[in-house]
Amino acid sequence: MISRVRSSAVLGIDAYIVDVETDVSRGIPSFSIVGLPKGAVKESRERVETVVKNMGYSFPPRRITINLAPADVQKEGSAFDLPIAVGILASTGQINPQQLADTAVLGELSLLGTLRPVKGVLPISVAVKENGLRRLLVPEGNAAEAAIV
Repeated sequence: MISRVRSSAVLGIDAYIVDVETDVSRGIPSFSIVGLPKGAVKESRERVETVVKNMGYSFPPRRITINLAPADVQKEGSAFDLPIAVGILASTGQINPQQLADTAVLGELSLLGTLRPVKGVLPISVAVKENGLRRLLVPEGNAAEAAIV
């Protein structure tokens, strides 16, 4: 099943919407992230798998492909941890993807399952609002900054 979780990233002083598309399918178990991921985004594979299991959810032994769109802009930072985890849970039917229809999600996951604050939440909040999304799910440490918009 394929799912889409909306997220966002900062480019310069502005932010843009990123679609985190997740496909969980049969095949040799693997976990790939495509769409020009850089450093910390590539490392999110390890954090996401560990946290999903530690939080009591099932991590599927399947072929998992994450596409960060638009694919022509490089993505960096750990803010994609949470939307990737949510995408996997939605694609495997462990959470209801309909509840995410008008929501953008971002946050870094700790191995304990807590959310760590991320950079750029103010311009991200503006981009989310400008793109017609009604909710922004962020770590508690970013809530005050997100609430400005």
